[in-house]
Amino acid sequence: MIVLSDITEWWERVDVSRLSEDARYRILVHVVEKYGKKRVLEESGISRVTLWRLVEKVSPVKPEYVKPLLKFLTREEFENLISARDRLKAIGVLRDDGTVDYSLALEILAIARDDEYLKNAILRFVVQEFREDLKRMLGVSLAHIVFKWEPGFEEFLKTRKKRRKVLDPGTISYYRSLFKKHLEGKILSEELVEYVVSHENKWLRNVFRHYIQYLYYLRKIPPETYGWLIEVVPSRSYKLDVRPYPINLDEVKKTMEYLKENHELYYLVYKLMLEGGLRLSHTLHLIKNYNPKELVEIPGIELETTRLVCFKDRGFCRYYVGLRGSQKTCEWAYFSIETQRLLEEYAGETVDRNSIRKYAKRNNLIAPKYMRKISWRLMIKVMPREIARFIQSRFGELRVSEARYEDLLGEADQYYPVYLELLFLQILRRI
Repeated sequence: MIVLSDITEWWERVDVSRLSEDARYRILVHVVEKYGKKRVLEESGISRVTLWRLVEKVSPVKPEYVKPLLKFLTREEFENLISARDRLKAIGVLRDDGTVDYSLALEILAIARDDEYLKNAILRFVVQEFREDLKRMLGVSLAHIVFKWEPGFEEFLKTRKKRRKVLDPGTISYYRSLFKKHLEGKILSEELVEYVVSHENKWLRNVFRHYIQYLYYLRKIPPETYGWLIEVVPSRSYKLDVRPYPINLDEVKKTMEYLKENHELYYLVYKLMLEGGLRLSHTLHLIKNYNPKELVEIPGIELETTRLVCFKDRGFCRYYVGLRGSQKTCEWAYFSIETQRLLEEYAGETVDRNSIRKYAKRNNLIAPKYMRKISWRLMIKVMPREIARFIQSRFGELRVSEARYEDLLGEADQYYPVYLELLFLQILRRI
């Protein structure tokens, strides 16, 4: 998505003549509906008859009619009203004849050097759309890399990994055994990648990925090679086929009704997972360590906030959990005002994860782990996947720049009430 420069009169840079007729019409109608015909007549200088002809699509909407109306739009409204192709034309990246202004396009790509999110998005796009070309280009980069288990790699597993570090001696021993048997002395190549991906022991993928991360840490492979290898060799946790998780909303309702009547604490756990897409472990951590007034600074973002931020006029709160490092990431927990009141009652309670699983099984309830999946399926119906990933802390290994983090936070705050409304209509209304 093209984001216009952050200046006061952003609309002055828009070349309205390059917008399609349909895009100009949508802008006109939007401003008419938002501010009324009288305001449009004053700003555009056209007659009532002309405005009627424009709105009824009797006459074409000329650029000079729309240009003075742009100042009534926010950038977000403008971007929502027109297509991505029109936006590219409006700011000069795409010419009328369909050719690209390469200097501007390259400037956009250059921004990726300083924006980790954009860089990763570009890498994922290139891997997905130009996989074969990339493989041919990477042929040279893959050469002369020999797999060798060494003390440095073992130390990397224990102390240097960004996410979950490998500390268990038994796991280290098993990894070493797999490495020595299948990877030791092998040259990094497409054939080796295919061998690892198709191997019956899926743990070999994990060992391979760890070693690729180690090579990247040592700067022995470039970012392009690293991105491609991590993309094509999925970890053991993921299967190559897509597993369906059918959602039976009636079963969800029955589960929530039963818990509300019979076990309010477990009802709170399920409700937090359903409303925010939280993992069970993160939900239990939130309840036990709930400290709403604590002032925290989000690492790397330099954003200072109290842990609990509530938007009572919009019916929800978000709580900064702030779990990072060696464990699964959990940034924010989103939940309704109603759930926040219940959370206040049970703050500090310790809930055993095995007990809640057994309770669900004993009473024929939906297992806790499925609430996050159900939340995801419903959430992506009413918001972009990128925003849903942010709300549910599905970051993976992606680092988000400061500017993009704040954008995502703001967009999440806008979309989340819509999700709560959907959740209420489909599940919580009858409870």
